[in-house]
Amino acid sequence: METAEADVETVVDELTLEEKIQLVHGAVDPDGTATGYLPGVDRLGIPEFRLADGPLGVRVNGSPATLFPASIALAATFDPNLAREQGAAMGREANARDQDALLGPGLNLIRVPHCGRNFEYYSEDPVLTAAFAGAAVEGIQSADVIATPKHYVANNQETHRASVNVSVSERALRECYLPGFKAAVDAGAGSVMTAYNCVNDSFMSENRPLVTDVLKGEWGFDGYVVSDWFGAVSTVESANGGLDLEMPGVTRDELWEMFDLEPPEDDDDAVFGETADVSDGMPDMTNTGNFGGPLREAVERGDVPHARLDDMVTRILRQMERIGVLGGGRAASPPEDDGHRELAETIAARGTVLLENDGTLPLADDADVAVIGPGVEEISTGGGSSEMDALHEAPTATGIDARATGSVTVERGVPPIEKVSFFGGDDEGDDQRPDPTLDDAVSAAADTDVAVVVVEDAAAEAVDRDDLTLPGGQDELVEDVAAVNDNTVVVVQSSGPVELPWRDDVSAVLESWYPGQADGDALAAVLFGDADPSGRLPVTFANEEDYPVTDDATFPGIDGEVQYDENLLVGYRYFDATEADPVYPFGYGLSYAAFEYRGAELVDERRVEVTVENVSDRAGREVVQAYVRPSNASDDRPVSELGGFEAVSIPAGETVTVDVDIDDLAFTEYDETAGWTALEGPFTIEIGRSARDVEFELTL
Repeated sequence: METAEADVETVVDELTLEEKIQLVHGAVDPDGTATGYLPGVDRLGIPEFRLADGPLGVRVNGSPATLFPASIALAATFDPNLAREQGAAMGREANARDQDALLGPGLNLIRVPHCGRNFEYYSEDPVLTAAFAGAAVEGIQSADVIATPKHYVANNQETHRASVNVSVSERALRECYLPGFKAAVDAGAGSVMTAYNCVNDSFMSENRPLVTDVLKGEWGFDGYVVSDWFGAVSTVESANGGLDLEMPGVTRDELWEMFDLEPPEDDDDAVFGETADVSDGMPDMTNTGNFGGPLREAVERGDVPHARLDDMVTRILRQMERIGVLGGGRAASPPEDDGHRELAETIAARGTVLLENDGTLPLADDADVAVIGPGVEEISTGGGSSEMDALHEAPTATGIDARATGSVTVERGVPPIEKVSFFGGDDEGDDQRPDPTLDDAVSAAADTDVAVVVVEDAAAEAVDRDDLTLPGGQDELVEDVAAVNDNTVVVVQSSGPVELPWRDDVSAVLESWYPGQADGDALAAVLFGDADPSGRLPVTFANEEDYPVTDDATFPGIDGEVQYDENLLVGYRYFDATEADPVYPFGYGLSYAAFEYRGAELVDERRVEVTVENVSDRAGREVVQAYVRPSNASDDRPVSELGGFEAVSIPAGETVTVDVDIDDLAFTEYDETAGWTALEGPFTIEIGRSARDVEFELTL
């Protein structure tokens, strides 16, 4: 039959029970390209269906793709348009590789600064996260590829992530952890991935209140809900709770074979092809096949209604029809072009945050530069399912050397920082290189105009960082270099907040996160002033002991349960409530240009006009931020919260008027009995450059 002309419900009616079961759990991809695979049903014209990992780029076995900057770097641009562009580029690349769904974006809030997966997420703030969530989904799906926002919900740590029970109030869920997912659904997301963890005593793969009642019922989500890999913990409870698709649906050994990896010798301490102590963060990889034979038997017994199975299949086929693969109507995307490469570089540069600068930056073109750091000859990225082969690689040292007209000397200073990889690493040739020495790095720094020291952390899925200090003697490296060169610039490539004990002893500090494949080119553009470092912090930088999650009950939990005792006071909200001083506040970032705020006025209840002048002799970008401070809210509400923001480019000497829309979330609160209720005014609208830098106050 011609499926293009038949509605999905008719196709479902034609399927046998066995064929329906085949469509709700994964199988081995015969091509070996996909992260997840459904074989389809030939007799009804239902094609194969492939899902690819994709928070930072399209990970397809044997096919390199554009490795974009980490999601936290993208969010640092405060420009959702870039998220839309990146999403569209990734969608096109997925389509060109015959992949139908992209497993991203990651939308969990950055609650715990130690979380190993923070680099895959956007922010500690729900309004900023929601803006990027909607834009990324729209971009991905514009290329006829299904977006899969994840991990629904409250997967805010990697330690014991597959078993920990998150005890969190309904109010915090609604106001902090769910808005990003709601925005993704409103943008038309075709799929949502459940988290491994429990929320309020129910695993997310079988959490009926959050999956069926909120996601599908209240929000009207009509796509399919897919488990995280090996994250479907049951058959009957998961199916009746709202889970539609189990992944990967294959055994652990089949998965290793699919990724062309050798099974590790020590199963208890292994992640795919690389051994590492991450077992606390891994799911039970023997738990698979719940939606195979066991589901068929449950349907035959009546424990899972036939109508529920039909709904599961319908939701999957409906999305296949929407993107055009059901019936063969999808237009293939062309191979990627230089535009994607340029976009990756633009995002990396725009997401770079200038934290300190005594005037050393930007560098003179002919400055002699020593490039120092353990990873300056490789691109920096995090470990886990977002690992991928990049189409092009421009390591830090390579990019700076290509841009500089003066001499460039490269020294590592300290040994490479040990990273966790899911898929193994290529260390070939490292044994032939001389061991780096601190003395060589210091000597190179002393004999040059500028020392650029690039430091990094080591973050990965399935394992949280032990602390926020830089590993491998890098703090000593910075201190010793700064002692012999007054023009020491430190570039931090990290997954999130790190401690910077030497920040007052160096000339400049840049945070460039994990910048992706364009690492060196983007950094060189910023260092030499070709691009303005216009990023702003999407997460608060503070001393480790000052964060709200510093006792075992709040992180990593006690006896398998973690308490979200801070309730709504996530990130900068906690620092405002406790009047603690962060090292660098949320929204903070400097520029090579200088801006003055000339005025602000309310246009209506949800929009502010702000006038900003660039008073410097060079163009720059400013991020205008609006925070809402309620006067009559309950004591446990945030002092103020981000209401809206707008990133704008301002030519030298010019003045612009910026419209900032304010999100409804800032004017409402969730009551567990009454639901959403409007806060009573008056409200103070704070206009400024960060959560702690207010230029104007307006009363609404």
